[in-house]
Formats: sequence, structure tokens, C-alpha cells
Amino acid sequence: MDSKKLIIGIDVSADTFTWTPYEVTNKTYGSATTFPNTPEGFENLTQWVIQQEYTPEQTLICLENTGVYNHTLCYWLSTRKFTLSVEPPQKVKRAFFETFKKTDELDSRQIAEYAVRFLDCLTLWAPPRELIEHLQALLSTRDQLSKQSVMNKNILQMLQRKYIRTHTAEKSLEILIQQIKEEIKKIDKEISDRIKTDSTFAPLFALLVSVPGVGILLASSMILMTNGFEQGADPRKIASHLGIAPHPRKSGSSINKHPCSRGYGSDRLRRLLYLAALSLRTHQDVFKKYFLRKVDAGKNKRLVLNNIANKLVRVICAVVNSRTPFIDNFMSVNPMILKNS
Repeated sequence: MDSKKLIIGIDVSADTFTWTPYEVTNKTYGSATTFPNTPEGFENLTQWVIQQEYTPEQTLICLENTGVYNHTLCYWLSTRKFTLSVEPPQKVKRAFFETFKKTDELDSRQIAEYAVRFLDCLTLWAPPRELIEHLQALLSTRDQLSKQSVMNKNILQMLQRKYIRTHTAEKSLEILIQQIKEEIKKIDKEISDRIKTDSTFAPLFALLVSVPGVGILLASSMILMTNGFEQGADPRKIASHLGIAPHPRKSGSSINKHPCSRGYGSDRLRRLLYLAALSLRTHQDVFKKYFLRKVDAGKNKRLVLNNIANKLVRVICAVVNSRTPFIDNFMSVNPMILKNS
């Protein structure tokens, strides 16, 4: 980061992107410029950097994560050796006093200032693997199809309970539900086939599905969220990121509340972990006894299921870290007992 001579903050919208430069040597900000959000606009930005006698390796570009709007721009700049940082929008906004004024020029200036102030804290962006992009698209599409299926089933049940039945409408909904079911099966098979043919993710996928309660969707979603556990498998960090880890809420004498989760994270993974916890409670004797014991002790049922989900995350991380498939009825031994024996 110390070798960077030019820092650029970019605010991206659907049709245009606005950028503000900062020259590290002179410690001065330039004026904001707007280009179309097209390859021609990306090339104009690249040419401007070269005209200022900077190289892509000397340039750091910071953007807010605006989803698909900055997707093409990030890939373009990455292929031309620019250093990129894609930051969460709320993280950038919290670094400044709240203002009611909002323009593309002001946003790009704030992003540039944020990059300058927090240069040593920026997370560098790299293009994700092609399989990760495919998994993201397939899982998102499957979520939408599942929602449509539930909606159609609810409408069908409503029509079937009417005194005056409309068989044409009911038949249309039945056909739609069946078609969506078949499409979901195709997507599940596509997810499984793509992962199993990948030399890096196939062994990891096999480890995950060996854990009781972990199916294709949960395993692929965990791989997607962690980028194949690229940064390791830390159960505390993963549980906190998913919003299922209780955090203390105590400060002074006025705030003394029960620990609770932060309530946000990946909705898909939280839902899948909850369903997995239900399955473990029903089909695994160890978790069934644990659930009944805690409920008899007065614990809330949903709280106990959340604990089971946390235990499942720990088992998943242990399997990933050890690179050993799950062993049923495995009993860990105190290392001091082994040493003494």
C-alpha cells in the first residue's frame, strides 16, 4: 500500500460512474469526473491515469459494493492490474458525519477520503473463482424458484377451499408447481455436478456432506460464503457472521441485557442451518437428548435449536480443518491421558 501514488474513489450507478482522484505526493484531491458505465468509460479512466504519468500498479481504486452495477468495472480494472478495494456502503458512511446532501460527486469524494484515511485497513478485492460465480447464480435462482413455489401452493390451497371451484386456475397452478419442482431438481443437479468436477472444491464438498444434517444446499452455501474456506474455518467467526452467535450486551449500570445474536447475516444459510438443526434433533439421538434436557431445564426451544446449529458449525469446521470425514460416535480423548498412558 505504501507504494501507491494515486488513490481514486469511485461511486458507481446503473448508467454512469463518478470518480475523484487523490494524489498522494501532493496530498490534493482532484475534481470529480463522470463517465458512462460501459467499456468505453472504463477505457477513458484508464487513459486518464496513464496521462497523469501513473501506472496501474501505482494506483489504488476504492469502490462501494453496489452489486451488479460495479461487477463489470471491477473485472475490467482487475485485468489491467489495478489494485481494488470494494467496501460495504454502510462502512463508508459511518466514517463521516451524516449529511442530507447526496450527489455522485460527493459520494465519490467521500469514498476517496475513506480510502486515504483507512488505507491500512482496506480489504483488497480479487476476482472470485468462476465456480463461485456459478454457485451464486444457481443458489439465488433456486431461492427465487422456491419462493414462487410456496406462493403458488398457498394460492392453490386457497382456491381449493372455495365453495365455487375454478378448475382451470387450479390446473394452471398445479402445472406451474410441477414445472418449478423440476427446475429446482435441475439446479440441484447442476450445483452438485459443478462442484464434484472441480478439483479444489470436490474434496471439500465430500467432507461437508459427510456430516449429519449437511446436504447439497448447506454444503454449497458454506463453500460460497467462505470462498472454499480460503481464510480457514473458524467456527466463532462463521457463527458471528451468520448472526447465530450470542453477543454480550452489558455496559455500565444502565445496559444489562441477555446475550443475543445481531440478527443479520446470510438469510439462506441461517435458514438451512435451522432446518439442519431440526433434522439433527429428530434423527440423531445425541442431539435429541440434548434438546429434551435443555427444554426440561426451562430453555426456549428456539434457543436450543440455535445452540444445535452452533454445534453443527463447530463440527463442520472441525471436519474442514482436520481434512477428515465425519466419524459417527467419535469420542475425543484427553491428550494428557494418552501422555500418561
